[in-house]
Amino acid sequence: MALNNPAFSRNEAFSNQGAVAVAQDMSAQQLQDIYNQPATLPDREVMTIEDTVQKSVAAFGLLLVGAAIGWITMPSMPFLWIGAGIVGFVLALVNIFKKEPSPALVLAYSAVQGVFVGGISAFYEVQFPGVVAPAVVATLVVVGVTLALFASGKIRASKKATKIFLIAMVGYLVFSLVNFGLMIFGVNDDPWGLRSAEIFGIPLGVILGIFVVIMAAYSLVLDFDFIQQGVRNRAPKKYAWTGVFGIMVTVIWLYLEILRMLAIMQSSD
Repeated sequence: MALNNPAFSRNEAFSNQGAVAVAQDMSAQQLQDIYNQPATLPDREVMTIEDTVQKSVAAFGLLLVGAAIGWITMPSMPFLWIGAGIVGFVLALVNIFKKEPSPALVLAYSAVQGVFVGGISAFYEVQFPGVVAPAVVATLVVVGVTLALFASGKIRASKKATKIFLIAMVGYLVFSLVNFGLMIFGVNDDPWGLRSAEIFGIPLGVILGIFVVIMAAYSLVLDFDFIQQGVRNRAPKKYAWTGVFGIMVTVIWLYLEILRMLAIMQSSD
């Protein structure tokens, strides 16, 4: 949700008018200090696509290590991944609302969420054998295709599409909360809740899954767009970690949605 994603929107480095907004918040002494400095930051101190990619690789490496731990320990420590999910949620909030990006916190989020992803993947694999591998492949395909289309200029974020995206996200969030409430209070005792309802013989969860995958792909486009904007603004190098965090959140969300969709498809056979 990049345009309204606090991971980006709270940082002026990713704004089209970032320099103006930052200047308005500075004191006279800070502005004088900047005036006395060179006109622009040296190239080695500004955010670049290459540096963001390198940091993303490091974050995904930790995610994979955490996933391996979560996968291996799920049978013997079944609640470890649940605890990791809670810790990951807290770290996500800290990263979102922290004014300055913290490499340590972004990497910690990646590692902890890796444990959660690995644990929940192992849980799904026990319940629905063979579901994890296609979910991983599908996630990689969606990310790869989206990145290729964005890099080629064939797909870009637009104000109209983003408004539709935000409305759809709010609607999906409301549906998810209502569904969760119905399941928690025993109104619907199906393991998938309302997602198991069928429309023309197709589970609602599958229809929603396709819809959400499209939303997640567009969210990736917004993430890439904001990173590109940060590079154009010659944002300080540290803000590459903000871009990494945004991508991590979106890719994890995408994978979990695909995993659930495939599990619903298998359970309906």
